[in-house]
Amino acid sequence: MSRVFPGHLDCFHNGSANAQLVYGADRQNILSLKKAEKALTTISSWPNYEASPLHLLQTMAKAADIAQIYYKDESTRFGLKSFKALGGAFAVTRFVQQHLAAINGTEPTMDELLSGQFKHQLKDVVVSCATDGNHGRSVAWGAQMFGCQCIIYIHRDVSPARQSAMEAYAAQVIRITGNYDESVRQAAADAKQFNRVIISDTSYEGYTEIPANVALGYTVMLAEIVQQLADEIPTHVFVQAGVGGLAAAVCGYFWDLWGAQRPRFVIVEPEQANCLQASAKAGKLTVIEGDLDTIMAGLACGEVSQIAWQILAQGADDFITLSEDAIAPSMIALQQNNPSIEAGESAVAGLAACLAAAANAPWREALGLTQQSRVLVLGTEGATDPDLYQKLVFGA
Repeated sequence: MSRVFPGHLDCFHNGSANAQLVYGADRQNILSLKKAEKALTTISSWPNYEASPLHLLQTMAKAADIAQIYYKDESTRFGLKSFKALGGAFAVTRFVQQHLAAINGTEPTMDELLSGQFKHQLKDVVVSCATDGNHGRSVAWGAQMFGCQCIIYIHRDVSPARQSAMEAYAAQVIRITGNYDESVRQAAADAKQFNRVIISDTSYEGYTEIPANVALGYTVMLAEIVQQLADEIPTHVFVQAGVGGLAAAVCGYFWDLWGAQRPRFVIVEPEQANCLQASAKAGKLTVIEGDLDTIMAGLACGEVSQIAWQILAQGADDFITLSEDAIAPSMIALQQNNPSIEAGESAVAGLAACLAAAANAPWREALGLTQQSRVLVLGTEGATDPDLYQKLVFGA
């Protein structure tokens, strides 16, 4: 191999995973190809929808001594610079349609919603969530699109730039002094007190329908990937995880689609926020306490989404953690790629883990990487914090 990529990994192989397992009705009740069709039909009708690009990172693949790296680039999605644009706004859409159906007796079409004719019935509806930035921006955008009010909770480490981006969509943003998981609890408590509707990507006991709709929104990206790959099936998918919603959507969609031919699913987390890996090691849901301090701001989560775990507990083949020093070099490499790709710090975790693993013989063997491997990674965001991007990529 001609290049050594930085980063340290802690690899844990999930003994409960088995590619021969049938996806099954219980998991299909959460996320399935059939359910995903509605998300694609809905989201593809939104103004300015277009499929995001799937890049071939041939130079990086050659340097890593693997056959191919496919990079799904979400840096321009709906102008929100993140795949989260698909999830939060779709969940807002489904809530609004169901809310109006309860009032009017029929569920409005997307054309009717987008016409603005129901804004008078929605002006006092308040949607809310906690966020590291990208999910909240999507919820705020969806609320503005349909005429709802929006209140977003952020924790102490969310940057001012990400706060301003949500406020640009008319959201009221409340900053708490605790971490992400504490902001989730505060948002939920205040929603109960003030009759707000939580649009969360995190599920918990008694709250699963809306997070499932968030994950279904993400499947639009996956349907695009399948079309862009044509008949190709990757051997591996390296996907980053916070609470696990995206990882579960990726695993569930491809598992339902490809069955026993599905890729090897490798879940990537920061070292300080590895709630999925800890849960896999313990064989049960496990909470990570503390500051959850990581440059990968969108992945700074200490509690696993329950419905995500129902898919990942047997669907994810490997759970790995990634050190912080791997992030900036991968962002720089993508910026210098031809074509140049803008990637935020949470976007590159899967790519950075793949490159670090491929360059290290024990990790390479542990994750089954060979010269024939075709790896899919998801570039989940662009420069959602422009100042931090400039600092990490250009030293500015």
